[in-house]
Amino acid sequence: MANNAARKRPIIREGRVSRTYRLPLSKLKAAQRALGAATATEAIEKALDLAVFQRQLVDGTRAMLGVEIAPPDVEP
Repeated sequence: MANNAARKRPIIREGRVSRTYRLPLSKLKAAQRALGAATATEAIEKALDLAVFQRQLVDGTRAMLGVEIAPPDVEP
């Protein structure tokens, strides 16, 4: 069996900045619960990741407009 440690991607550490935001506590707590985040910072990071992913999905969908996709079980 292959070594799972050898297949793991390296962790890339990105620079962090300290920011101060005034957010409604109720909205932040609701986001934490919805995202399963343990901290406010984790909730904000997950929400930002989702926003970026949504943009990627929209861009990818627009790029595929007019592209015909056949089911995998059908020969072209």
